[in-house]
Amino acid sequence: MPIATPEVYNEMLDRAKAGKFAYPAINVTSTQTLHAALRGFAEAESDGIVQISTGGAEFLGGQYKKEMVTGSVALAEFAHIVAEKYPVNVALHTDHCPKDKLDGYVRPLLAISEERVKNGRNPLFQSHMWDGSAETLADNLAIAQELLEQARRANIILEVEITPTGGEEDGVSHEINDSLYTTVDDAIRTAEALGLGEKGRYLLAASFGNVHGVYKPGNVVLRPDLLKELSDGVAAKFGKPSPFDFVFHGGSGSTEQEILTALENGVVKMNLDTDTQYAFTRPVADHMLKNYDGVLKVDGEVGSKKTYDPRTWGKLAEASMAARVVEATQNLRSAGNKIK
Repeated sequence: MPIATPEVYNEMLDRAKAGKFAYPAINVTSTQTLHAALRGFAEAESDGIVQISTGGAEFLGGQYKKEMVTGSVALAEFAHIVAEKYPVNVALHTDHCPKDKLDGYVRPLLAISEERVKNGRNPLFQSHMWDGSAETLADNLAIAQELLEQARRANIILEVEITPTGGEEDGVSHEINDSLYTTVDDAIRTAEALGLGEKGRYLLAASFGNVHGVYKPGNVVLRPDLLKELSDGVAAKFGKPSPFDFVFHGGSGSTEQEILTALENGVVKMNLDTDTQYAFTRPVADHMLKNYDGVLKVDGEVGSKKTYDPRTWGKLAEASMAARVVEATQNLRSAGNKIK
């Protein structure tokens, strides 16, 4: 199947919300990690989302110039071709983009998709994220309004983060403290500014104690039940039940019960990066340690081409990351739920 059209992406999100499951959103930084994500989705018979962060886009753009738009466009175009060979629907998304990178990342990508749509084509990406969590809520929502209108014109869904996620990702960091919990007032102000679908569809990354990076269960106090409070508070004011499509950020180390509670309360997308990075790297490290004399030309020897050939250890990395993606689809209950 090809990359999801705007109509298919909307259907994916609607099905997830109605069925109380979520799609893993897998960060990718290369064609190989893209294939690993696609393979995992296909093996699990799950539709899914692949996403590129600003740091990932810089890496994809090459170390000579580190051009984010070039890198993300190149991988998106590649994905549009290779995804046709996988029997699942996959949406393309860009991850966290703070204010100082909007002009060098999300705004140019929105313009590219808007031009494509004007010419009768589908957008290049299906959704983009604006991370205004470092701004005041008023400034955050003002920028979100502008981006939402541009996204609507390009048949693209916007993701917004209205309050901080703790930890650090791609240079954006927040302390782990009480500010990591979105309030009902925050959610109401968001609905007032962005509407509840009539101004364009958006995904909401509300904070319930989430932290980016590596942590063990119990080290961070997650409150996924808070999502129900936000939904109920907004529903009571605007008369629209289950008003938000929630996103779960910083999910590494979450317990099964925390994930299930989040699904029951409207999460339709959960980001995975740390765990899939480790899954990709672990077999490579194992291969290098076990084949030290082969991958290195030790003491003037010639090594073993079969062991240092990137295809040898790359296949191991792809298989391991794909298996972690399958596990994620099972945890999020999207496995076996692809659109027929």
